[in-house]
Amino acid sequence: MRRPSEPAAPPDDVDVRLAARLADLRAQHGWSLGELAERTGISRSTLSRAERAEISPTASLLNRLCHAYGRTMSRLLGEVEAEPAPLVRAAEQSVWQDRASGFVRRSVSPPHPALRGELVEGRLAVGADIAYDRPPVAGLEQHIWVLEGALDVTADDVGRRLEAGDCLRLRVWGPTRFRCAGDVPARYVLAVVLP
Repeated sequence: MRRPSEPAAPPDDVDVRLAARLADLRAQHGWSLGELAERTGISRSTLSRAERAEISPTASLLNRLCHAYGRTMSRLLGEVEAEPAPLVRAAEQSVWQDRASGFVRRSVSPPHPALRGELVEGRLAVGADIAYDRPPVAGLEQHIWVLEGALDVTADDVGRRLEAGDCLRLRVWGPTRFRCAGDVPARYVLAVVLP
């Protein structure tokens, strides 16, 4: 824990670019912080701090913003990267962490705004539990393929336990929840297809 006399660690480059992109998106829509707060249920102060890179947004917060802006999380994170390439080597794939929840997200697919599908690798630490109050895009199709560990997925008030090798396909219209269901971390592939 940081002591009051110690300076805060500077934000990493991805958080700085993400903050600038979030501020740019809000400006493009012509929304004030208050209007965006009403649309997302996120406080104005939290939105302001996220746009200034004073905080690293959680997965849940980014999901709400993606919903307001009609983007998937991968597309938003891809927009903060450099010019898209047709090939992204493993060492160059964008990795984002929600340190508060124990969620690590790797954008596997080369980002491109014109594509409707993408692959994401998700990792949840033991005990990690992430709830999204809505999809970033209504009707988003997801294929969840568990590679290691076990994952509890809840969508449309239906819970399912996925073990290594299992694959669940669904369309997301409402709240979802992902929880590491075992005593080892869960690792999975998420294929996302825009409606």
